[in-house]
Amino acid sequence: MLSRARCCQIMNNPEANLADIPTNGKANGKVYPSPGSAIHDLTEGASVLIAGFGGPGTPEGLIRALQAKGVGNLTCICQGAWPGHPEMVDVAALVASGQVRRLVSPLAFYPGDGGVIEERWKSGDLELEAVPPGVLAERLRAGGAGLGGVFLPDSLGTRFQQGKPARRFLEQDHVFESALRPDFALLRASASDTLGNLIFQGTQRGWNPVMAMAGMVSIAEVDQVLEPGGIDSERVITPGIFVNRVVQAV
Repeated sequence: MLSRARCCQIMNNPEANLADIPTNGKANGKVYPSPGSAIHDLTEGASVLIAGFGGPGTPEGLIRALQAKGVGNLTCICQGAWPGHPEMVDVAALVASGQVRRLVSPLAFYPGDGGVIEERWKSGDLELEAVPPGVLAERLRAGGAGLGGVFLPDSLGTRFQQGKPARRFLEQDHVFESALRPDFALLRASASDTLGNLIFQGTQRGWNPVMAMAGMVSIAEVDQVLEPGGIDSERVITPGIFVNRVVQAV
């Protein structure tokens, strides 16, 4: 089923549904030949969702391509850096190259192992916004569903409530959390067909499905790209309507 946001986007701006097909003709429908070509229109100042929580859930190829592209002033929304694994490419790589202005995360860095993110934050070169993981998930879910936001009871009496409207429902106070609808979502999946239907494995099931819904342009890096009918439809978690572009993982 199409989300309200996707339906409105298509009805109000028909050309928006064709954003995944560039005029240079390098893409074969939704399938792009390289991570770099898949992010060709990710420009300076964009807001970017980066899915995953370490391991196979992180779109390392797309992050490398974004680092090589060199665009800056980015707002990145993700779980945070994965400490103790220098071989892993995550948001810390973009922070290290000076491309990230603002990082929205439940845990941007681990105390005592903050690395470059902690350094840039303490020096004033990086703005951090801490958002509890459940609240972040609901803000993303609201964005994907076309809602303006949601009222949640979680932030009551904490610093996360500051400056936000509150309402009382069912004899309990709730705090308003605005929806998130970032420009791009960088995803990681186990398999996809050429229509963008995604199958996730392990930790890929964490942030990837909700971020796929929330991104204005959702790009999936996958291990396998199959023809329609080549994947078991019963295993599909994210339908292709939420996915604009697919690229084979290297």
